[in-house]
Amino acid sequence: MVARLTSAALLPVLATAYISSGVAPASFGMRRGIQSVSRPSGFASASSSLLPLASRRPIARGAVSLRSAYTTTEKGSFPSEEYRVFFQEDGKTISPWHDVPTWADKKNGVVNAIIEITKDTRPKMEVATKEESNPIKQDMKKGKLRDYPLDIFWNYGMIPKTWENPKAEHPEMKAFGDNDPVDIVEIGSKAIARGTICEIKAVGTLAMIDEGELDWKVIGVAMSDPKAKDVNSVADLEKAFPGQIDAIREWFRNYKSDGKFEGGKWVGITEGQNSFGLKEECKDMKYTAEVIDETAEQYEQLMAGKVDADGLSLK
Repeated sequence: MVARLTSAALLPVLATAYISSGVAPASFGMRRGIQSVSRPSGFASASSSLLPLASRRPIARGAVSLRSAYTTTEKGSFPSEEYRVFFQEDGKTISPWHDVPTWADKKNGVVNAIIEITKDTRPKMEVATKEESNPIKQDMKKGKLRDYPLDIFWNYGMIPKTWENPKAEHPEMKAFGDNDPVDIVEIGSKAIARGTICEIKAVGTLAMIDEGELDWKVIGVAMSDPKAKDVNSVADLEKAFPGQIDAIREWFRNYKSDGKFEGGKWVGITEGQNSFGLKEECKDMKYTAEVIDETAEQYEQLMAGKVDADGLSLK
């Protein structure tokens, strides 16, 4: 049986993680039926103004700038089934999945990332892999707009030109890919607006198993964060952001479970947890780069027609 932190043990881990980040969630409670826990005084949170994007605004940059010609445009009201965030380059609509390079600075482990979800928010936003141009939209479940049951405490997005092949079995974990681009969790101190293309140093990765599918969670820090220059290993990451890795693991383990997040800890869990492979270890920067390269190769096979797209939009 895979070892995991108990709910009681997780409380100091989460508390340390939030304090180190300088940003606390607006509410530690569940959206429905759970009383919220007040934020300690002096903590900042993501502004509600980060939720809608400004129409056709330039996209924010990291330390190594992308082309300034990237812009975004919102269509539809937020939140709604029709809401979309489209991306442009030099005025032409592009796909954030297919038209943005994977690596910004491969030598130093820096990837480009598309931020889908701003930290301290709940709407489950994602790049629409089955729609032309792959805009960002809100996920649907059982005919309703999908929200997480609690705030996600980090910026969250995807790495372009990667893909986890659902027909390729990982030789060690015996699990197949989840049919999506690789996810990335940005743990820096600042909230990053939805639709931002930013450069993130990819420092570690967790091998999450979600309903039997392999769903890599790359962990990194934005190059614009003042701590980024000092984070060049998992040990550095833990030193700069103590407790964050454990907190990320437990959040993704439990967010689909029947438990509740109350008072900074998970309680009442009986079923629905995700699991983690590789002995639950956060793998190092070298391994993380290998995961990104491997999934970039799977993406190239998809684009070359060597793998059935099965409804995915490749343009």
